[in-house]
Amino acid sequence: MVSKEFMGNLFDVSGKVALVTGATGALGKAVSIGYGLAGMKVMVTGRKEETCKALCEELEAQGIPCAYSTGDPALEADVIKVVNDTITAFGEINVLVTAAGYNKPQPIMEQDLSTWKQIMDSDVQGTWLFCKYVGEQMIKQGKGGKVIMVSSARSKMGMANYTGYCTAKGGIDLMAQSLACEWTAKYQINVNTINPTVFRSNLTEWMFDPESAVYQNFLKRLPIGRLGEPEDFVGPCIFLASKASDFMTGANVATDGGYWAN
Repeated sequence: MVSKEFMGNLFDVSGKVALVTGATGALGKAVSIGYGLAGMKVMVTGRKEETCKALCEELEAQGIPCAYSTGDPALEADVIKVVNDTITAFGEINVLVTAAGYNKPQPIMEQDLSTWKQIMDSDVQGTWLFCKYVGEQMIKQGKGGKVIMVSSARSKMGMANYTGYCTAKGGIDLMAQSLACEWTAKYQINVNTINPTVFRSNLTEWMFDPESAVYQNFLKRLPIGRLGEPEDFVGPCIFLASKASDFMTGANVATDGGYWAN
């Protein structure tokens, strides 16, 4: 029944514990800060001690309960350590956001197997490992949970020189759908993806020159009329972490400025 109490709690995520992988990247950092300012406790993780520590200090300066743990998301022992560190710091995990990833666009004839494996390990294996061990903890807690995987608009639309990245993100979409079938009815763990288009980061800043042919060409395929900003993904991640998304699972959410529609 829709009531004042129902509406008051619909998007409330305060008090929840979120583990964000790839937290020092542009999207991961925006979501970590957004979650914290919405009242969540945040565990940030990435490969580098210096950047994780700096991000955690930035969150704490804003009054956000934060901890950090470093590790390679593609290494099982590191993932187990990060999950255990989160439990030590906050006692539980309610939300997982897998924002860690890697890409190196190259023609297949020029890309060696080790580079392709690095893309698959970072994007797919890392996501699978965090889902496995965070999922294990959520099941143990018996309170359900929310898993949000960062996929891409490229997961359903191929692109030249992207045989690694497109394949990896397509795998993440299907991983979410498979885990939704495996977990949601049985354990009340909702699993969804967000599928961004290009957004501003250190790697993509060069694409944001409004005078460039690359920028102008990209806008032709974006009905929203602009490229993405990291903060564009905070709202969808709040939604998918809240009660408002309780009836959503296995969804690939088009956070793409309309790219899939065009």
